[in-house]
Order: sequence, then structure tokens, then C-alpha cells
Amino acid sequence: MTGRDDERRRTDVAVTGHADSAWAQELLDHLRPTGRDIARVVDWLGDTVGAAVSLRDENGTPLAGSPTPLDEGLVTDIVTGRLASASWQGDGRHLRLIRVELPPPAAAGVLAVVRTAPFDRRAADIVTHTAAALELLLRAQRTAATGHRLARATSDLRLAILQLLMVEDTSAARRVAAGLWPGLLDTDTACVYVVESTPEERDRLAEACIEATREQSLVVRCPAVDAHVIVVTPRDTAGADLRDVCRRHPDTFLGGSARQSLAHTAAAYGQAVSALAVAHFRPDKTAVYAERTHPERLMDPAVLRAWATHLLRPLDTLAHHTRAELLATTRLGLEFTAVSAAKVLGVSRNTVRARMERVENLLAADFSDLAVRAAVHLALNTEAGLTEDRIRAAAVAAPARFGDLLTGPALRTWAHGLLARLDTDGRDLRGTLRAWIAAGGNAERAAQLLGVHAQTVREHVRGAEPVLERRLLAAGSDLYEVVLAHLATGALDPPDLHLDGRPDVRQA
Repeated sequence: MTGRDDERRRTDVAVTGHADSAWAQELLDHLRPTGRDIARVVDWLGDTVGAAVSLRDENGTPLAGSPTPLDEGLVTDIVTGRLASASWQGDGRHLRLIRVELPPPAAAGVLAVVRTAPFDRRAADIVTHTAAALELLLRAQRTAATGHRLARATSDLRLAILQLLMVEDTSAARRVAAGLWPGLLDTDTACVYVVESTPEERDRLAEACIEATREQSLVVRCPAVDAHVIVVTPRDTAGADLRDVCRRHPDTFLGGSARQSLAHTAAAYGQAVSALAVAHFRPDKTAVYAERTHPERLMDPAVLRAWATHLLRPLDTLAHHTRAELLATTRLGLEFTAVSAAKVLGVSRNTVRARMERVENLLAADFSDLAVRAAVHLALNTEAGLTEDRIRAAAVAAPARFGDLLTGPALRTWAHGLLARLDTDGRDLRGTLRAWIAAGGNAERAAQLLGVHAQTVREHVRGAEPVLERRLLAAGSDLYEVVLAHLATGALDPPDLHLDGRPDVRQA
């Protein structure tokens, strides 16, 4: 048995003098990014030198290969550094032990190679260089694992900041962001963009968005939709930067919001998703929410503000943070499913449903009625855009009926023009869509009203989406605009929201 400190190896795996050896090239191939696998290297060593090979740590835990009985005293000398390597022969076996440095917190490991034939110069060289290669691979794995953990922690932190913004807790969001991204949220307003690709491409797309916005935007992998990347940015040039990303990545779509107060990130997110639906019908695959006419812009602003303020007045008795939490949750719950809203907010779907039921009770509203959902959605988005001065002014103004908002000539012209697009289709899309909305978006009930099959209703509603350039089967702003159009034209009656003559509902 021998052990010589001068056998310590260079960790750069120099193969000078062996460049013409096939084994040297094979070993180098294992160091390439596509071939870095400890177990494969150990197996390769065993096949190359005709030996049984194992790699273990200082505690005897196998790391690769088949465990081999070893002299533990000898192993201790190697692990502690008293010996760099050792050789032993007997009982028809030839054993070679070499110290292998392991990444912290481990101290060192032992590479054991057992042959029935003596170690010649070639076999000894292969074992020595392989041990050095294993050290490099172990160190690279440690570095990669640390990088992955850091990337995951950073991604989780970005999501936590977004969730704080979604519930209007901008102060906490700024505090969380300040440590890693100073100044990122030092803004009063921001835009939200949603970039859509495929789940398989999302990580690459997210990195491209971070690079394109120069790390001056909050880039988050959407927790609700695996194909979406959410970007919250105060930069005016971010839209152009993200359009460049879409041009460079095939089958990528971009939807953007109007500029909103940072506290109204949830509303901006809904706008971005709505614009994303339009982007699917655009040649350049991009759209911004402000690019099309929206019904609320055609309503009398003072009447709209007064109506929204009075509709939401029952929530005013709640604590500020509770009110903000309920409104933010309801806004997302009306825009998306309860499951998706829960993922975005980082709460359970039962919590989302409970908060929305509380709002239903406070407003004496029935969210199973699409017209009611459209009205409350309109009120929430209207309030989100109000300043404190306008809120106070609207609070003292005379309340208006919901039907009063739908009588303006500009709104009616818009509504008739929108629904007239349905007449270009040979199918009765208009009649099907009206019945489907009246049935609360339930295809089976609408089919009973029309005397057709439920699948026909679904096909008609799906066929109306490209005609209207709006998503209908997924709840949200697009659907509520179409509902408002039906109400404005008189195709459907406005819901009774109990505003006229009702006492304030102030139950908790």
C-alpha cells in the first residue's frame, strides 16, 4: 500500500501527451454541457479500464457506481487529507483509491477502482484524469444548483411583489422590491403587459422580456396561465421593447393595458388580458387596451362616477385594507375564474369565493347573472380610475339608475355597430348569443330556450368571438362589453341593482 501527496492532480484536467488517445477525447466529451453526468462518467471509467468503480462521500454514502467494501481506516486517511491516493493488491484484486474534493458542506469523497488486472500506465492515467474531471463536474453541479436556487428565489420574489400590487398594497410591494431592484416601483403609474407563447417556451420568453426591458420592469411568470408572462413597467418604451421580443419569437402574442395607477395593477392586468385576446386577430399579434372604443368612454362621466360610487357605497363601512382586498379579489374574480384569480393572488380558491360572496351580500347582487356581473365590473373599474377628489364629488352627486347609463346616443350607436357584425354570418349568432347571455352563459339552458343542441350554442358563441374580436367563453372584460351592448340596444333588460330607493346595505 502506498500513498503519495505528490500525486495530487491538477483540476484543469490537462491531457497533454494524450491528445491522440481515444479515451482522452471521450473524457472531454463528458465535460461538455450536454454530457455532464456523474454516474455516466463513473460508468464510463469502469468500462474503459475494465473495473468496478464507485464514488462515495466521507460518510460512506454512495454518489455513483456500485458500492465496494473498503478499508475504512484507509478511507479516513484519504478523506482527511493525510493521503491523496492509495493502492492495494491482494486476493486477486487490484484497488486504487483517490481523494475527490466535494462541494461544501461535504469535505471530500473517495473514488474507488477495483480491477482483476494490475494498473498499467494507461489505466492509471485514465483513473487520475477521471478523478479530476469528477471534481470539475461536482463543482459545476454545485454552482448550477446554487444558480437555480437563486433564480427560483428571485422568481418567487417577483411573484410576491405582483401579488401585493394586485391587492393594492403598494407600500409593501415597494419595500420588498427595494432590496433587489432599487427604484423599480418608485412610480405612481405603470402599464401591464401580458406576453403569450407556449408553456415550453415561457422560461426563455421571460428571460427575453427581462433582457429587453433592461431589468427595469417587473417580469413574472403568470401563476394562473402556464403560457403567460406578466410585465409591470413604468417605462414608456417598454411596449416597443416587448413588440421586438414578439417579432423575434414566432407564435408570440402581446396585450397591453392603458397606463394605470400602481394601486390599480389588477385592473391594468385585466385590460392587458383583454387586449391579448384582440392580439390573436391582429397581423402583428399585438394590441393595447386603449386602441379600441370601450362602452364606459361613451357614457356620461359624471353620471357614471355617481352611479359607481353609490353602487359600491355599502363597502365604505369596511376597514380600508379589507375593502381594498375585497374589491381587488372581486375585480379579478369577475375577470377570470376563481381558480385563476386564486393563483394570481396567492390564496385558495375558497378564499376568493368567500370574498366575492361577501361582496355579493353587501351589494345585494347576484353574480350568477351576467348582466349583474357586467354592471359590477363596470363600477369596479370606474372606481379604480377615480381620484380622491372625484370620489368625494361623486359621493354627493344624485345617484343614477344603471339604465340611465345606457341611453346615450353614442353608446347606442356603438352597441348597434358592434352587434351588427354578427349579421354577416349565415348562422343566427345574434339570437344564440342573446339567449346564452340571458341564461347566464350556460349553454345547456340556452339550448333549451332555443330548442337546439348545447353543442350548437357553444359553436355559435365560439364563432362570434372572431367576428366581435372579443373572448366570450372566458369571463372578463370582453364578455361584459358584449353584455353591455345587448343592454344598450334593448336586446336584454338591465338588471335590477336595487339602487333606487334602497337603504344603504351595511351588513358585514
